Amino acid sequence: MILCCGEALIDMVPLGVSQTQGDPPSRTGGTVFSPCPGGSPYNTALAIGRLGVAVRFMGRLSKDFFGDLLVDHLAANKVGTDLIIRSREHSTLAFVKLEAGKEPRYVFYTEGTADRSFSPADLPATLPEEIRCILFGSIAMTMEPVATAIESLIFREGGRGERGPVISMDPNIRPFMIHDREAYRKRFEGWIAGSTIVKISSADVNFIYPGLALEAALRRLLNTGPRLVVSTLGPEGALALLRRDEGDIIRVNAPAADVPVADTIGAGDTFHGALLSWLELKGNMSRSRLTALSEGELRDALFFANKAASLVCARHGADPPTLAEVEALHTG
Repeated sequence: MILCCGEALIDMVPLGVSQTQGDPPSRTGGTVFSPCPGGSPYNTALAIGRLGVAVRFMGRLSKDFFGDLLVDHLAANKVGTDLIIRSREHSTLAFVKLEAGKEPRYVFYTEGTADRSFSPADLPATLPEEIRCILFGSIAMTMEPVATAIESLIFREGGRGERGPVISMDPNIRPFMIHDREAYRKRFEGWIAGSTIVKISSADVNFIYPGLALEAALRRLLNTGPRLVVSTLGPEGALALLRRDEGDIIRVNAPAADVPVADTIGAGDTFHGALLSWLELKGNMSRSRLTALSEGELRDALFFANKAASLVCARHGADPPTLAEVEALHTG
């Protein structure tokens, strides 16, 4: 089982929008927005659930009607909700701006909201034994007290060594949420050191290590502690570096699937979820099994994740595919 923890929010998405056409105007000249469940770890939990892998979400969600929407959507997609705390704070809102040929832009409304209010006191004393992986990252790690709560969890569970779960991080950096870059980077490197897997975009790499070539940055990350570092490269697919127990590093590329792109919302989240789902489905979700992957197995894992992410890009919004849809996608 995989545990996803962090923010769960409402994406206010322009109605009828695509990244090829831009925002449609309303009759009043503005943009009409539609509320959709979202948040990076939340989207990843949905992706894992739809791929048929046991998954739970942990966090603090509002008792308002947006919170009801978030919890109900998790349950409808076979994501366990028993580790969610419901509270009176409002739900976080994220307004999305889509422009032709550009990455989505976000404006977050987070002050005093439920998901950012998750605190160390909300952490369970122990996790269910069946949890073999903890996923974290994204904007939750830029807000307090939720960042400290998740940090405490991953250091606690990661410190159990081989007996503990695999720790997987996706920083999913939003620079406008970071007020002190150097303080964030220092803390970031501690999270990386405590992780087993790091999934990171080239944009994230450029923020953390500006001017450093992508592969050099990935090797720098790998040297701080993780066993597997994976970078998503958009239409170029994905690149992975895996460090064996004896210190050797395996480098593997996998292509993206060629599908028409509607927008890229949720693509990285789905990639992360699909990568972890492949490891779980194939019985490789442990630190020892991870480092023993062959080059062929690692390439298969990346390609599986690329196909899932490509299917999301063919749809509007964060709408992860099912396992049957991923397996049915044949690329030439």
